[in-house]
Amino acid sequence: MSERIAQLIAPVVDELGYELVRVQMQGGARHATLQIMAERRDRTAMVVEDCARLSRAISALLDEADPIDGEYTLEVSSPGIDRPLMKRADYERFLGHETKIETAQPIDGRKRFQGTISALDGDTVMLESAGTMFPLPLAEIKSAKLILTDRLIAAVEEENAAAAAYLGEAGAPPIHARGLE
Repeated sequence: MSERIAQLIAPVVDELGYELVRVQMQGGARHATLQIMAERRDRTAMVVEDCARLSRAISALLDEADPIDGEYTLEVSSPGIDRPLMKRADYERFLGHETKIETAQPIDGRKRFQGTISALDGDTVMLESAGTMFPLPLAEIKSAKLILTDRLIAAVEEENAAAAAYLGEAGAPPIHARGLE
């Protein structure tokens, strides 16, 4: 279901200037929550207005398409600094940062790994942990999330500042200031 909803909403999310990070249905039939995580394509920080704008657009689309049986709560948020890693580009973007990874099947006798993303070799994440290199195929990764560190915070702040400076130099207003209703 999450994949079908992601395919449905991705064009709208993209058109508004955001990148879809994750779509996830949580809870049961009585208290279902559709969680949408998105981030700004320009890499500046998400603000409440960004989430509200996405929520309005996604809600209208879901009301029309009606892909979910029953009632649910729509939750739109940014992925945060200690974000989930969902696709190859996420691992490339956060090379050198610490992460927790869980695989679908055991690799070297275990499913849970914690370490530093040291490289990508094709479709394999190379994770260094305590001096040992673990090759983890992307297809086997069930979940991955960055670990909040001072280095990660500094890198994200630097990325946000660089994006904001670029946009300021280009004269374009930030996405969240364009076309709000």
